[in-house]
Amino acid sequence: MKGSTIPSDRSATIHRNNVLLSLLLVLISSFTITDAFVSPTSYSPRGITTATTTTTKRQMALDPVTYLRTEWVSAALVTNQTPRSADKVLELGCEDGRIVNFVPRTVREIITSSAENPDSPEGGGLTVSCSRQLKQQAERRGAGALMTYSDQRADDLSETPSSSIDIVVSLQSAQRMKENGLDWKKSVLEAGRVLKPGGRFLFCEAADVGGESYLDFVNSLSDFSTENKGGDEDEEGSEVTETVDVVEEEDSDDVDSPPAKSPIFQEVGYDQVDMVLQPHIAGVAIKAMDADMTPAQKAQKKAQEESERLGEMTLNAFEGRSKRRRKKKKKTTDTDGM
Repeated sequence: MKGSTIPSDRSATIHRNNVLLSLLLVLISSFTITDAFVSPTSYSPRGITTATTTTTKRQMALDPVTYLRTEWVSAALVTNQTPRSADKVLELGCEDGRIVNFVPRTVREIITSSAENPDSPEGGGLTVSCSRQLKQQAERRGAGALMTYSDQRADDLSETPSSSIDIVVSLQSAQRMKENGLDWKKSVLEAGRVLKPGGRFLFCEAADVGGESYLDFVNSLSDFSTENKGGDEDEEGSEVTETVDVVEEEDSDDVDSPPAKSPIFQEVGYDQVDMVLQPHIAGVAIKAMDADMTPAQKAQKKAQEESERLGEMTLNAFEGRSKRRRKKKKKTTDTDGM
């Protein structure tokens, strides 16, 4: 058509970027001046403002890139790293209904826990908004996982028995625990307690929580930390705190030394979340098969494994000698027949 111009690819890209930048500036301005941008999960009855509400609004309004990217990574992590054999999934610090859509349909039960402030209107339990969203998402999903609504604290899973959960999920909840007076480190320890041997702890968290590295703490509970604990300090000279690694051997005269503790996680796999403004880490920690065993049980298991190894070596040696005898006998018979 005459009088109309078709913009080039470069012009279209510049125009699109300008529009996105304008929208972002408007979004930030509305948050700063009128506080108009409120997330669906940040509603508080009777105008009560909580630390969680403020944090969520700031994260979504000031840094929507990080928020949306971590949401995408969280969904992919939970969907792809939950095996078909997993029946029970527990989420640390449940804030909304997203976990219902993240888990595969093979999961039979989803259990919640709370990271809310004990002084909140709900007394530290799940918010009304969270419970409503969980129910709505479960209804939309249809037949599938059973929802178990629990108000247990994320750092004290008192309603969940030990070694009863297949998957524990922690999605951007550590910082919220820190701000609401909960112990995010204890929540990781609780995750290790309730997991079955071989169960998985899936996490997508801020790389730094209250000045401490989330990944360093998870690694300190793993075999990797035990195998590499050659020195007392790391490369920067700072000591690693709150670890459940095997303690170093001391003089035999020290009879009051505590018993050695095994690592909770057998291995930890992780990666940095890319394309974000605030550093985040995503990973999988697998609980060790012998994490729940007592020292006596571990010694018995080790002795049994050694016995089986020696028995297999003996059997292989016997079969090897028998094979050589048959080969020698056959060779002698062929020589006599010639």
